[in-house]
Amino acid sequence: MRTARFTLDPAFTVGAVNPRLFGSFVEHLGRCVYTGVFEPGHPTADAEGLRQDVLELVRELGVTAVRYPGGNFVSGYKWEDSVGPVEDRPRRLDLAWRSTETNRFGLSEYIAFLKKIGPQAEPMMAVNLGTRGVAEALELQEYANHPSGTALSDLRAEHGDKDPIGIRLWCLGNEMDGPWQTGHKTAEEYGRIAAETARAMRQIDPDVELVACGSSGQSMETFAEWEATVLAETYDLVDHISLHAYYEPHDGDVDSFLASAVDMESFIENVVATCDHVGARLKSKKKINLSFDEWNVWYMTKTQAEVSALDWPEAPRLLEDNYSVMDAVVFGSLLIALLRHADRVTVACLAQLVNVIAPIMTEPGGPAWRQTTFFPFSQASKYGRGEVLDVRVDSPTYETGKYGEADLLHATAVRAEDGSVTVFAVNRSRTGTLPLEVALSGLELTEIVEHSALADTDPDARNTLAEPERVVPHTVDGTSLRDGRLTAALEPLSWNVIRLR
Repeated sequence: MRTARFTLDPAFTVGAVNPRLFGSFVEHLGRCVYTGVFEPGHPTADAEGLRQDVLELVRELGVTAVRYPGGNFVSGYKWEDSVGPVEDRPRRLDLAWRSTETNRFGLSEYIAFLKKIGPQAEPMMAVNLGTRGVAEALELQEYANHPSGTALSDLRAEHGDKDPIGIRLWCLGNEMDGPWQTGHKTAEEYGRIAAETARAMRQIDPDVELVACGSSGQSMETFAEWEATVLAETYDLVDHISLHAYYEPHDGDVDSFLASAVDMESFIENVVATCDHVGARLKSKKKINLSFDEWNVWYMTKTQAEVSALDWPEAPRLLEDNYSVMDAVVFGSLLIALLRHADRVTVACLAQLVNVIAPIMTEPGGPAWRQTTFFPFSQASKYGRGEVLDVRVDSPTYETGKYGEADLLHATAVRAEDGSVTVFAVNRSRTGTLPLEVALSGLELTEIVEHSALADTDPDARNTLAEPERVVPHTVDGTSLRDGRLTAALEPLSWNVIRLR
C-alpha cells in the first residue's frame, strides 16, 4: 500500500485545546444515573450512594465538563423536583423515554458527583425551554448561584448546600428543532425564548456562558436556516451554538461508517460558516464558538422500538450498545475530527457517560468495566492537551457510498507545553497495513515514548461482563524516529497514539 504522509511544523497550528473538549453527558435516561453513577446499597457505594468503582473509571477516562440533566429529558424537567429531602421528592412521568423518574438523584447529588470526580469536572447545566421558560431558568440560576439572602438561595442552604454551586456554563434547552422534542419550536419561536432567557440570565450574572440550540443534525431539513434564524436573535447574547451527531452503519455500508468523521468535519465547517455569515451580516467582531455537546457511535435504528415498548418503568435497560473494535476506531476518528477543529469547537460532550451508549458499563450490584470506546477517549483526554498542529494528509483513498472518495488515514497531532507531541491516527483500511511517514519541521523531537494501538484480528471483538478485558490497547514495535522523520506501520482498522519527545 502507498505510504501516507504529512508534515508537522509548530509554525502552523489550528488552536489551543480547550479542556472542555473532553466533556461528557449524564442524562436521566435508562441506567445512566440509577445503577450507573448512583446505586445506594452497591458494595462500592459511598455515603451519598455514588458508585466508587464508577468514579475511579470516570477519573481514568479524564472527563471534564459534564452536561446534565438532558437531553430530551430536560424538556419535561422540573428542577425543583430534584432538590430538598429525597423522601419529599415527587415521582414523575418522563415523556422523552417513557419511564418513571424518582428524582432520588438530583441537583445536589449531581454536584457531589462532580466534586468526587475532581476539580477538573465542571457542571454544564441545561434549562428546560420545552415546557417551561424564562422564569424557571432564572429560579434555577438563583437557587444554584446566588450566595444568600433570597428565598431560593436560602432554600439551597436549608437543603444542605450553604455555598453557591457556581454553574458557569448553561444550555438553553435541547434539540428544540426536533419534532420528537417535548415543546418543539420553530426557529423563530426558539430564537425569541432563547434570547429572552439569555438576556434575563445575564441580568443576574453578565459572565455566564450560554449555549444556544443548533440543529440536531446536519441531515435536518431546517439545517443552517435554523442556525441563521436563531443566531439572528441571540448572536450578542450567547457564546456557543450546539451540534449533535451520532453515527452507525446503515444497510451494511461499513466503508461509509468508517468515514463518519468526514460528515462530522463537514458539519462543523458548515456551522462555522453559518455563524460567521450571521456575524458578518450583523457587522459583529464577535465569534460564536461551537459546543458539540452530543456525539458518539449509536445504533439508533433499534431505539424507537425499545422506547415504544416501555410501560413507564424505573431506570430500564435502554440504549446499552456494546461497542466493537470497529466502533472504537470510528469513535477515535470522531475525536480526531473534534481536535482538528479545536479553534472553534471549545466544548464537546461524549453522550453518554455510563451504560447508555457509554464507555463505561455496570451491572447492578456487580462490577463496572471499560468498553472499547473508553480507550481512545482516555488517551485523547490525557495526551491531547496543548496546541493542535495543522495536519494536511497525503493519503491513499478508498470509495464510500455516502462520502465518495475518503482518505484511509485520518490524523491530527497535539503539541504539549513541554514541547512533546502526540500523533493520533486512524487507519480506515479493513485489510491493509498503512505505512505512515511524518516529517518533523522545527520540532526538537528525538525519541518515541510509545506507539499504542487499538486493533484486533476480529473487528467485532468487544468487552463484556464475561470478558471485560477482551480488548485493550497494545504496544506497537518497529516505529522509528530518525533524522526528523517518523515512520510507522498502522495496523488494519486501528486507532493509534504515537507519543514523541
